[in-house]
Amino acid sequence: MLNVSVTDYLRAHIRTVPDWPAPGVQFRDITPLLQDAKVFRVLIDAFVHRYMDPARRPDVVAGLDARGFILGAVVAYELGLGFVPIRKKGKLPFTTVEETYELEYGSATVELHTDAVKPGQRVLLIDDLIATGGTMLAGKKLLEKLGAEVTEGAVIVDLPELGGSDKLRATGLPLFTLVDFAGH
Repeated sequence: MLNVSVTDYLRAHIRTVPDWPAPGVQFRDITPLLQDAKVFRVLIDAFVHRYMDPARRPDVVAGLDARGFILGAVVAYELGLGFVPIRKKGKLPFTTVEETYELEYGSATVELHTDAVKPGQRVLLIDDLIATGGTMLAGKKLLEKLGAEVTEGAVIVDLPELGGSDKLRATGLPLFTLVDFAGH
């Protein structure tokens, strides 16, 4: 058996779809990572093993709508922690706080239940990908509005050429990324 790094193994299972959703875009599709049981296990284990470390262990895991729900819920379950969904506006039934962020064309808003986290809780924030960083930054701000401490942002894919990871690190948010598509 070849000795392949987790990063290379996962990269080999990410599908690139050219010109989607617009001409010139190289879309990084993570669905093949989820479709194969072995690949999905390797992916989840990469996160779980990192956050089993007592120094990194959060009190709760928050996931960003929608692919962050898939990863975050499984990671939370494996760590024996609760899971908090950060949803697109209008999807949560209870009292919420909201944060609006800018998109390339327009803006979007995400929400969080006001009782989702407690002041002082350490939160791991998970999503599938960092592009411009707007969604993760909005999630971080929401959690901080409720008094939580976002200890790290974790994603499968970083697209550093779009500037999101630099922007997030500039706010003081440490990032853990499994696959970097810089220059690819």
